[in-house]
Amino acid sequence: MKKISIIGAGISGLFIAKLFKKNQNYQITVFEKNSSINLEQGYGIQLSVNSVKLLNQIGFNKFQKDKKFTPDKINFYSIKSSNKICDLNISDFNSEDCKYTTLKRSDLINFLKTDLDNLIKTNHGISKIDQENKEIKLTFENNEIFKCDYLIISDGVFSKSKNLISNNEILPKYNNTLAIRGIIPNSVRFDRKSISLFLGPDYHHVVYPVNPNGELNFIAIVKYNLSTNEQKNFTLFNDENFIKNILDKVPQEIREFLDGIKELKIFPVFVSDSFLKSKNNNIHLIGDAFFAFPPSFAQGASQSIEGAYELFNNIENNTESDFFRNRVIKSKIVNKRSKFNQFVFHLSNPLTKFLRNIFLKRLTKNKKFLESYLGKVYR
Repeated sequence: MKKISIIGAGISGLFIAKLFKKNQNYQITVFEKNSSINLEQGYGIQLSVNSVKLLNQIGFNKFQKDKKFTPDKINFYSIKSSNKICDLNISDFNSEDCKYTTLKRSDLINFLKTDLDNLIKTNHGISKIDQENKEIKLTFENNEIFKCDYLIISDGVFSKSKNLISNNEILPKYNNTLAIRGIIPNSVRFDRKSISLFLGPDYHHVVYPVNPNGELNFIAIVKYNLSTNEQKNFTLFNDENFIKNILDKVPQEIREFLDGIKELKIFPVFVSDSFLKSKNNNIHLIGDAFFAFPPSFAQGASQSIEGAYELFNNIENNTESDFFRNRVIKSKIVNKRSKFNQFVFHLSNPLTKFLRNIFLKRLTKNKKFLESYLGKVYR
């Protein structure tokens, strides 16, 4: 029996644990540094068809219908005028059993950790990773030592495990943007059947339903320069004066609207700049620990699920050497689209915005373009 250690009980870590749990040839242990799994409520996620198809293999198609939503379209708006630019039929990529889905992150985590509680060890922050002969030895901050055959690192963009095996050579980079997020209670102001994307200069925000009950997720990305010290000072993002200063930077048209958002939080966006290939063939990275994308393509959760599934298949079929190469190829595609989306969404020059809107109207109805730009990622 092969022993598999998974560091990090997020989406990718829990999903791959569920996959391995079905095979009695593996003994799985999930290590989480916190005292409990993060079930923060005010955080919506989008799942494209590629990830829903994989989640269905562990029963997501039977997940409570009142806790997920399948939007029909993405509506594009101009913040300045509130005029609708165009819409994109996101449902065109759906199949009967696999549909573009939105929900709360906490609800997905609850689904993934079902039947895994006895395999999860909380309060286990990693302090050292060693290889002894063919075994990998993990030392935790509580001085507990654990040996395994495979180590899967899935502890996020600020992965300590990744730092340990790379000697801090590959660190995340500040994306020169801040994210503002929260929950909008049942509101008639927005289309509650679709994803609404509002474009403004150096700014965009997205509003989408997370269940059929009318709750909406709000996520805004605003361009903002932080000093090196500010990037490291996470207490800064709870400071009332700092928050007020950030909110003063958003377009005037939505400042009053922000007052009605529940659980509003602001945090800096960090992304990956390169890939780390472990020198040990039995140590693998998935999720944001493998590569963290800018949020403007809404593929973070989906790529975490897809990458975890690929690694599971590679380990089962003894083709682990294929995982890194194939995941890098897909990640580069998604990263380019994420960066391009952010650039296009944040245009400020009136002429370039005018031209962008013309192209958006045409391209969102061009099936060949959509299949190339979205289909290659979603399927």
